[in-house]
Order: sequence, then C-alpha cells, then structure tokens
Amino acid sequence: MCHTPDYFWSYLQSLWSSLFVMIFLFMIIKALTSPFIEKPTKHNLPPGPKPWPIVGNLPEMLANKPAPQWIHKMMEEMNTEIACIRLGNVHVIPVTSPAIAREFLRKHDATFASRPKTMATEAISSGYLTTAVTPFGEQWKKMKKILANELLSPLKHQWLQDKRNEEAANLVFYVFNKSNYNDHDHDHGLVNVRIASQHYCANVFRKMVFNTRYFGMGREDGGPGFEETEHVDAAFVLLKYIYAFSVSDYVPWLNGLGLDGHKSKVKKAMRIMEKYHDFIIEERIKKWNEGTKIVKEDMLDVLITLKDVNGDQLLTLKEIKAQIIELMMAVVDNPSNAVEWALAEMINQPELLQRATEELDNVVGKERMVQESDIPKLKFLKACARESFRMHPIAPFNVPYVSMKDTMVGNYFIPKGSHVILSRSGLGRNPNVWSEPHKFKPERHLKSDGSDVVLSEPELKFISFSTGRRGCPGVNLGTTMTMVLLARLLHAFNWSAPSNVSSINLNECKSEMFLAEPLLAIAKPRLATKLYHL
Repeated sequence: MCHTPDYFWSYLQSLWSSLFVMIFLFMIIKALTSPFIEKPTKHNLPPGPKPWPIVGNLPEMLANKPAPQWIHKMMEEMNTEIACIRLGNVHVIPVTSPAIAREFLRKHDATFASRPKTMATEAISSGYLTTAVTPFGEQWKKMKKILANELLSPLKHQWLQDKRNEEAANLVFYVFNKSNYNDHDHDHGLVNVRIASQHYCANVFRKMVFNTRYFGMGREDGGPGFEETEHVDAAFVLLKYIYAFSVSDYVPWLNGLGLDGHKSKVKKAMRIMEKYHDFIIEERIKKWNEGTKIVKEDMLDVLITLKDVNGDQLLTLKEIKAQIIELMMAVVDNPSNAVEWALAEMINQPELLQRATEELDNVVGKERMVQESDIPKLKFLKACARESFRMHPIAPFNVPYVSMKDTMVGNYFIPKGSHVILSRSGLGRNPNVWSEPHKFKPERHLKSDGSDVVLSEPELKFISFSTGRRGCPGVNLGTTMTMVLLARLLHAFNWSAPSNVSSINLNECKSEMFLAEPLLAIAKPRLATKLYHL
C-alpha cells in the first residue's frame, strides 16, 4: 500500500515547516546585510526557477511536495528537457531527454561517476563502504570489482541457478495454495500479487546470500512469516528514503535535528536489517575461522573467503554487512514492481495475456514448468516486461550522478558538485520519443527481423538497469529474476480481475510509483496439479 504519514508525522512536519520559515527569514535578513553573490559563469546554466539567496529553491520544494512531481511539472511548464534547480548550494540537474542523458553518461561518463553524500546513504553504506551509493574513489573501485567478478559474474550466476530454481518453484507453490484457499466467498483464488512478487525476490536474495528461505519458522503454504515480512518492509523503507530530497542533505547543518522524520525511519529500518543479517554473518565467519566450514555454498561464503595479495581477508566485517544490505535493496524492488505492473496492465488487456500464454505454451508446453533456459525464446513476454520498465519505473529518478568538475554539456554549464538526476518517468514517457507514451503496448519493442528482445536500454530511452561507469553490474540477475517471476505467474495460472471490479485500477501512489493499491487478482491453475507441488 502507499505510505501515508500518520497524525504524529503530520504534526512534526508542521513544526518543521514553521521552523524552516523562521530559518529562511533569518537567512534573508542575513543576506540583505551581507549580500550573497552567486559565482559568475561564462556560460548559462540550464533553465530553472530563480533561486532565493542562500536557500535556493528549497522553499518551493517544501511547498510543492512530493518533490519529483513538482520538478516534472516545472519542467513541463518551462518546456525544457533539462533544468537546474538550486537546493541550498547544490545545483540539481533533472533530465528527461534520452539524447542529453546519453551525453552525460557517454561523452562525459568519467566526469559524472560519483555519488552524493546523504544522511540515508551514509547510514545504509556504513560510511560509504559499498558499491552503488559510494562516491567515486578507491573504495568504490574495490567493491565494484568484487561485485562484478566475484558475485555477479556469469560463472557465479550459473553456480547459483539451483537456488533461484527453488524459489521459482516455491513461488508457484505459494500462489497455488492461495488460489485454492477459499477465504473470500465471492473471489475464490484471490492473490495479493505484490506480496507474491516482493517475497519471491526477497527469497531469491536470502537463498543466494544466506542459503535459507526463512529467518523464522516460515509458513506451510510457502508464504512469508513475520520475520520475512518485517525484513522486506525494512528494505522498502530504506529504498524510499535513500534519495528523498531531504532538506538536511542540502543544508547539512540541519542534519542532526531530524526534523523531517527521515533519519529516525532509516535508523529503525537499519536496526531491523541488522537484526536478521548480523547474527548469520558473524556465525558464518566464526565457522570459517574455526575450520568447521570448508565448502562455499552462497554469496556470503564468497565474501568471507576473499583474500588480498598477501593472503589476508580482503573484506572487513563492516564491509560485508554493509554490502549485503545494499544487495538486498538492489534485488527486491525492480523485478517485483515491473511484474506487478505488467500483470495489472495485461489483465486489463486480456488479448495480451492470451498472446503471452500462447507463447509460453508454444515454447514450453504444458507438461513442465517454464525454466530460465526458456527465457531467450520468450520474446513477447520480454517485450511485456520491457514495456513495464518503460512505463512504470520503480522510482521517479535514477540514483544521482555527481559532477567531479565544471563541465559543458550541450550548451549548458554544469558546475562541479552538481547532482544530475535522470528522470525514469520522463525518459520512458517522453512524447518526443514514444508514440502513445501512456499506453501499455508491448509490441512496440518487438523487432521486425525477429531478433532478440532485451530488458536493458543502452540508448536511455527508458531506464531498467542503469548504464555507464556507474551502471548496474547485475543486469543478468535482474533480467533473469524479472522474467522467471513473470513467466511462472503466467505459465502456471490464468489471471482475472476480482468479480467486484470491472478492471484493475492503474492509478499510481501520489508520492511513489507503485500501484496505488497492491494488485489483487484471481489466479486459476492451468497446468497439471503435480507440477505445483515442491
């Protein structure tokens, strides 16, 4: 469900707004007595709203929440595909044009290879010890090399296939049990697709990293228990606040006050992650040190046994813990969101469901379950997933890129320290690039020569997996998880809207890009009963 603030947080936000107004007035008075003079430049910045002294456009941002919607609306009104918004002393550069995005991440890729430091990223990465959110430098280079070569290489992907297969089977088992459990007289077989999708992704993570599906006792129907639900919910809290346009990230001296409530929520979510992860990690290290474990079975074993050139342990305990939390966040969100949206769109267009299931039956048949090896042949199904990534991205903006020096991009001056944010929704729904951008049309991705369809998009006409120097090293894993999740749901079950609705409501959350309400749909098994059992 959408995250809606309760009365307590509304009250705090009201206090914060009042305090900010007083701070703002104080700064204006200070500026008038000692005028703030913006550093002159020889070239123009991208167009944008005129900033106030000291605070820039923070007042407008706070008055027009959520910030991503305000940014997109402002760019539409200015009729621009690149803008400059000054938040505090930080120039934030949103981009909705694929051509401009390619210039940033191709021509100037080395310049924009860093990340901003924020309250949330520092907490999540334990002081920037990880890969995705760590600024450019030796630590990032070290961790990226480990991620690409030791955890997400083609060899390791194949090594972990059996664990992914177990969770694909458990997904079908769980949905089958829900489809046969009559707790709604009028809707026999009602399934919460968001729960099924998110917990499939989380199960894959736990199996590949910790070699377990459950932290607790689990459930007989294959679904998540309390521990797994708490674990996944904490991951999505961290994802929500990791780059949340928090005022303290642009006015650092406000960071300790925690006035917007973000800091306490991040800390609580981190405590939950650590509660479930730390004991397992510490016990595993102890076993390796004692010699009671000698066989590598999962990613955690790989991280623990990495050695440097002197034969010493390459990673510290703190680095291992931080990187595993970041892995969890990277694995759980994108595939689950894309599949939930794709299925919702396809239920509303039954001809798409029929075409996808016919493809599955032609490629796989009905005597076995679809497997990872079938994915290359499922071109229409991949087109459906690709269209979901285009139209329904997991977040409004990609992870920010930070300029490491003054740069000219096109005819615009981009100052050192600028945060460049590529708009996932702006790129994927750009009417200058896509015809009928708000219509779900998978066939637009099929190639006339019948060649393969891939989920990545190097031309940046949308963002499924990031590209460039800071690109996602887990494209193969992300593609596999997305396709197996969607393929298993469609191959094993017929889907329809609940009987009390004429179609699925496709509204987005106001503050996020999830479906406004989790997808509830009726699943009916379409294969032999023996195929659904573990």
